[in-house]
Amino acid sequence: MPQIAYDQLIDTALRGVVRTVLEEAAEHGLSDGHHFYLTFRTQAPGVEVPEYLRARYPDEMTIVIEHQYWGLDVNSHGFAVTLAFGGRHERLVVPFATITGFADPSVKFGLQFHAVDDADDVFDEDGEDVEDDLFELEDRLPGAQDNDAAAKPAAAEGSDAGDNVVALDRFRKR
Repeated sequence: MPQIAYDQLIDTALRGVVRTVLEEAAEHGLSDGHHFYLTFRTQAPGVEVPEYLRARYPDEMTIVIEHQYWGLDVNSHGFAVTLAFGGRHERLVVPFATITGFADPSVKFGLQFHAVDDADDVFDEDGEDVEDDLFELEDRLPGAQDNDAAAKPAAAEGSDAGDNVVALDRFRKR
């Protein structure tokens, strides 16, 4: 019997928490001051970001879903959202397996995840290996194009925030 990869199983379960929170935000919007910092690997399979952002953030990027975001779409494999970067609206597609950090500073909650090198290192909710084709999100996400009907406010890291890095440890409860 192969060794049980508890760290991967825990990360998969906690990424499910992120998925549930984003599904709630997509359906009902943000309330009570909630806002999310999401850090993800920009070079990982399935991540779609404009090349100028990938050049600026070659390894990891942190986005903030708060005041100016549009078309937040979530499925079991990832999410897509349109954010403003320097006045330009850009659509990002992010598989959950590429997320390395999540925080909701309004309630001092944060999660950090092990880095995923490729799809073979990720499990879905049923503990089955995730295959590369599941990272192709653009055809699976409803409203994968800019969706102004679902417009909600959010601020994107990188617009005027400079190159600040958010340390997620400060949001963890001790």
